[in-house]
Amino acid sequence: MIEMRLSAYRAAGRRNGIPSQGSLIAATCLLTLLCTQAFAQENTVELNPINIEGQTDSPIGPDDGYIAKNTTTGSKTDTPLREILQSVSVVTRKQLDDRQPGQLEDALSYLAGVTTSPWGVDNRFDQCLIRGFDLCTSAIYRDGLPQKVIDFSGFKIEPYGLERVEVLKGPSSVLYGENEAGGMVNAISKRPTDTPIYDGFLSYGSFDTVEAGLDIGGPVDDAGVWSYRLTGLVRNGAIETDYSRNDRIFVAPALTWQPDAQTSLTILANYQWDRLAPGQFLPVGYGLPRSFFTGSPDFDRFDANHGSIGYQFSHEFDDHWTVRQNLRYSQQDTDYRQLYFGDWLGGPAMIDDHTMARTLFTVDETARLFSVDNQAEYKADFGLVENKLLFGLDYNRQSVDGINHYGQGPVLDILNPDYSIPITPPAGILVDRVETIGQVGLYAQNQSRIADHWVLTFGGRQAWIDHTNEDRSGNGGSYDQNDHAFTGNAGVGYLFDNGLTPYASYAESFTTNIGQSQSGDAFQPSLGKQYEVGVKYEPSFFPGFITASLFDLRKTNVVTSIGQFQVQTGEVRHRGLEIEANADLASGLSMTAAYTYLDAEITKDAPAVVGNRPSLVPEHQASLWANYEVGNGMLEGLSVGAGVRYIGASFGDNANATNVPGHTLVDAALRYQKNGWQAAINVSNLFDKTYYSTCYRAGSNEDLSCIYGEGRVIKGSLSMRF
Repeated sequence: MIEMRLSAYRAAGRRNGIPSQGSLIAATCLLTLLCTQAFAQENTVELNPINIEGQTDSPIGPDDGYIAKNTTTGSKTDTPLREILQSVSVVTRKQLDDRQPGQLEDALSYLAGVTTSPWGVDNRFDQCLIRGFDLCTSAIYRDGLPQKVIDFSGFKIEPYGLERVEVLKGPSSVLYGENEAGGMVNAISKRPTDTPIYDGFLSYGSFDTVEAGLDIGGPVDDAGVWSYRLTGLVRNGAIETDYSRNDRIFVAPALTWQPDAQTSLTILANYQWDRLAPGQFLPVGYGLPRSFFTGSPDFDRFDANHGSIGYQFSHEFDDHWTVRQNLRYSQQDTDYRQLYFGDWLGGPAMIDDHTMARTLFTVDETARLFSVDNQAEYKADFGLVENKLLFGLDYNRQSVDGINHYGQGPVLDILNPDYSIPITPPAGILVDRVETIGQVGLYAQNQSRIADHWVLTFGGRQAWIDHTNEDRSGNGGSYDQNDHAFTGNAGVGYLFDNGLTPYASYAESFTTNIGQSQSGDAFQPSLGKQYEVGVKYEPSFFPGFITASLFDLRKTNVVTSIGQFQVQTGEVRHRGLEIEANADLASGLSMTAAYTYLDAEITKDAPAVVGNRPSLVPEHQASLWANYEVGNGMLEGLSVGAGVRYIGASFGDNANATNVPGHTLVDAALRYQKNGWQAAINVSNLFDKTYYSTCYRAGSNEDLSCIYGEGRVIKGSLSMRF
C-alpha cells in the first residue's frame, strides 16, 4: 500500500516574502505581554460567575441533549448556529454517550455530508470524506488548532476525552488557513468544570477488549479561581483481524485559572500510547474471511506515542475589546511495520492462485506540530447594527523526520498459512528526509446583525507557506518552495421571528502543490470555491434544529498527469443537497436524522476520466438515530437507542471500472440508570453485515482487492456518575 499511503499535507509552491519565525515569536510574546499587563492592572478582583454545567448555550459544550445552540468553529467567536452562514453540524456529548463511538470517525457517522471510514478498518488514522473530499487526514482540528496527519503520524483523537465534535462544511481557509475544499472537523476537549464531577466506567466487549475510564473535575479553591479536569482511559484488546491489537493508554489533565469574569487561562494537555493494527486489502473471490491476516504476528505493528500541551487564553478589556491566544505543541513517535498482499505467485504467469507474494513496508519517524493563533475581537453597536470584527495572526509549523523502507517479503499460502517464518526488515529506502511546512496567516472577519434580523458576514485571509525537504536518501528529492494565497468569504441571512433563517454564502479555500510544470514554473495552489444556499430552522414550540442546504463546490488547479508530465489543469465539481435534523422531545425521545445527495464529477483531467465520478464518493447517504428514555414508572431509568445508516454505491477508482456496492448498517443501545449507576450494552453493525468500504485492482493480474468494513462490535459497560 505504498502507492496508497495517506499524506497529511499538500505540497507547497515557491514565493518570496514570508515573515521570519523570529518576528512571529516576537509578535506572539508582545501580544501575551500586553494582555498580562492589562489584567494585572485591575484594582479589584471579581469572582467567577456561577455557570451551570450542561447549559445549552455554551459554544464548547457540554450540552444537555442532542442540540447545540452556539459554536466557535464556524466563526472563531461565540455565535449562534443559526447565524453561521454555512452548514455546521455538532455532535454533542450526549450523542457520544448514547452511541459510544470507538473512534473519532465513528462519532461522525450520523451526520449529513460526511462519509466515514472510506478506507475501512484502519486504526492508523481517523478517516472521512466531507462533501466528497478526502480530508479527515488533512483537516482535523482540536480546540481550533490543527491536529492533522503528518505522513504516517496520525495524532488519533480519543473520543472519551471530548466534550463535542463539530464539522464545518465547505471551504474554511479564511479562518483556518490551508484546508481541503470539503471542510474541517473540530474536536473540542473536555475542560475544567465549576461544579464537581466524578465519572468512571468499566467495559468488556468483542475480541476480549477491556476498557476502564475515569473523568473527574471541579473547583480547586473555595473562590473558584482555580478548577481542574482529569480524564483517562486504559484499553487492552483487539479488532476482528487475526493477530491484531487495539491497546491504548490515554490521559488528559486540564487546569483553568479565572481570577475574574474577564480573564481566563486554560492549560490543556494529553498523552496517548497506542498499539494498534494497520488496515489491509484482501483479494476477493478467494473465500478469505475478513479476519484473515496477510502479515506476520511478530513483524506487523503500528506503535504510536504522542502527546500535546498548550493553552487557551482570553481577556476582555472592556465591553468592546477581547483578545485571545491559543497555542499548542504536539509530537508523535511512530513505529509502523506491515507485510501485505502484493500479487499472486508468478505475477502474470499465475503459477498458482493460492500463494500470495507480499511486500514489506516500514516507517520510523517523529512528527512535530506547533500552532499559535492570536485573535483580537471588537464588538460595537452602530444604531441598528450589532457588529463583531475579528482580526487574527496565526502560525503553524509541522515537520517530520524519518525513514521509510520497503522490500519483498516471503510468500504466504492462503490454504495453509505459516506465520512462523522469520521476517527480515527490508533494506530498500523509499524516503529518508526531514520535511517542514511553515504557514503564516493574517485574517479578518466581520459579522453584522442589522435590526435584529439581517445577518452579514465577510472576511479574508492572506497566507504565506514555506515548504522545505532535506532528502538524505541521495535520490535528489530536496527542495525549498514558498507560496502565498488569498481567500475570502461572504454571506447574508435573515432571522425570522419564527426561527427560520434562510441564507446564501460564498467561501474559498486553498491547498498548495509541490512540483513544477514542464516549462519549469512552480505549481499554483489548488483553489476551492463554494456557493451555498440553505435554511436553518430553530423551532420555538419544541427543542430542535433543522438545516437544509444546496451547494456547488469546485476545486480548480488540480495537478494531473498527461503522459509523463504533470500539468495543473484538473478540476472537480461537487453539487449536492444536505438535510439534517436534531430534536429533544418532551416525551424523552431524542433523535438525529440526515440525508445527503451528492453529484460529483471530474470536469477536467485526462480524457479517459473526464465526466466520471471521483473514487470513494457515494451518491446517496441517509441515517436515522433515535433514543428513548423512560422518565417515570416502573421502568424509570431505562433507555433504548437504535439507528440505521445507508451508504450508497461508489467507485474504487476515477476510471469508474471498480464498483463498490452500497450497504445498510444497524446500531443499537440499551441502558439502565439508577442512583448514579448505569449498565449499558452498545452494538454497532448489529446484524454483522459483511460489506466492502472500497476496492481496487491490485497486482499484475489486476485482481480485485478490497478493504472490509467493520463487522459487529459489542460493548457492555458499567459506569457511575456523581
